[in-house]
Amino acid sequence: MDNKERIYIFDTTLRDGEQAPGYSMNLDEKIRMAQQLESLGVDILEAGFAIASPGDFASVQAISRAVQDVTVASLSRALEKDINAAWEAVKEARRPRIHTFLATSDLHLEYKLKMSREQALEKAVAMVRYARNLCGEVEFSLEDATRSDLDYLCQVVEAVIKAGAQVVNLPDTVGYATPDDMKRMVGSVMNRVPNVDKAILAVHCHNDLGLAMANTLAGLQAGARQAECTLCGIGERAGNAALEEIAMALRTRNDAFPFYSNLKTEEIYRSARVLTSITGVKMNPSKAIVGANAFAHESGIHQHGMMANSLTYEIMTPESVGVLTTSLVLGKHSGQHAFEKRLVDLGYGLGKEEVIRLFGEFKSLADRKKTITDRDIIALVESTSKPSSVTWELDSFVVNSGNMMTSTACVTLKKGEKKFQEVACGTGPVYASLRAVEKIIRHPFGLEDYNLQAVTEHRDALGEVVVKISDGSGIYRGRGVSTDVIEASILACLAAINRMLDESVPRNVTGVKVTSAPNFSNDMLSSHSDKQKESSDE
Repeated sequence: MDNKERIYIFDTTLRDGEQAPGYSMNLDEKIRMAQQLESLGVDILEAGFAIASPGDFASVQAISRAVQDVTVASLSRALEKDINAAWEAVKEARRPRIHTFLATSDLHLEYKLKMSREQALEKAVAMVRYARNLCGEVEFSLEDATRSDLDYLCQVVEAVIKAGAQVVNLPDTVGYATPDDMKRMVGSVMNRVPNVDKAILAVHCHNDLGLAMANTLAGLQAGARQAECTLCGIGERAGNAALEEIAMALRTRNDAFPFYSNLKTEEIYRSARVLTSITGVKMNPSKAIVGANAFAHESGIHQHGMMANSLTYEIMTPESVGVLTTSLVLGKHSGQHAFEKRLVDLGYGLGKEEVIRLFGEFKSLADRKKTITDRDIIALVESTSKPSSVTWELDSFVVNSGNMMTSTACVTLKKGEKKFQEVACGTGPVYASLRAVEKIIRHPFGLEDYNLQAVTEHRDALGEVVVKISDGSGIYRGRGVSTDVIEASILACLAAINRMLDESVPRNVTGVKVTSAPNFSNDMLSSHSDKQKESSDE
């Protein structure tokens, strides 16, 4: 590609991103997200922190088996037990990588690790060598690199490359650096480390001061060739550099950043939709690239310019990131062929049975809604994906409610061929309905979060409800859509309930049995409490 240099995209949505409050995912959801990131074209997928818990180990292992065209990495501290767990989790991947880290700033060495510089250097070298004896590809991160002494930083980089690290990451762990700091640090390593040509330098920037994106680009300009990032910038505290922003900066401002990546940018919007569908966390409408307002123009002068020439107010096209600009309107007279074609156009590759089931849902919706748009179809697909074992289904409900009375709900659920009915009261129709559901399933749960929004405009718009429930052992998400917001609420709650009841069955969507992590001891499990403290290597 001319003289342009390639930038490798290291996605840590499933590790650093998943550590952010509200973004935790179950096994099936992680695999779905991993497969979408593979479709997006990321080069390296950091699947998790294998030592943190048996669940983390199982998810890294399952992702390693589920993807084919991407390197799968597991994070590990610079400890043999961590590295062993990481290797066991990723060894079945087509391209496995162990990603190990150790802090190098005097602040971390003194107060967290209780090590001298010499001890840390010796530990880093020994653990890189240990990892290389297990895995052919090893990445080493110098935690808190941007606050490390530059001479010592260069010394560690040279030593770990000599020990076998093919990738060396220089993270801005706490988002403290400025673009000038990043250029100075990366440039110094490029100029002062004699064997730097034998490894790829990476940058991993946090957004505590809102500079993650600028710092990442500065690092690339100075010589780094791996960008570590997350979808939509999710991550601990204020998050990470956003994958979609890096991708479109390289594409839109190639004059300033003469690099290229293998990302399929047309998959960006769909990837963001998958993330919000899985986590239930709504995106800021003003979010760059993928926010609802990113390609919206309300100002009169902007609209006039857009009609004359879109370049007046758009520096990239909606199509370049996969945003839908045309809408084929379907209705109750539309056939299955047209519906199936629209699913394909929207990027859904579904099996025949799933298409038939969704077409039935579509026809039912069409009877209640005059016209159905792309956004309605997307909401329908994403809200009706079922867990591997569906226990409870909605049969019917009747609600009595008013501003001068206590709401009463009579709900009937199906479990197999049997029907169960209960009546409950509440301060509102939704509350009464969910209490009736709880009485039927006989499994107490608390409503942790409830979000209702319209999918489209007008009076017949679909209501989309996302709920989070908890039974004390975990938090489970569910999504439901309907032209009736009470029905949408019950459907969302049942989706979460079925996941809650299904969670006790250990498996993954590939159908392969998940084996246990090797030698998980109490000491290893206790490292889960260190996850927030130490796993944000970066």
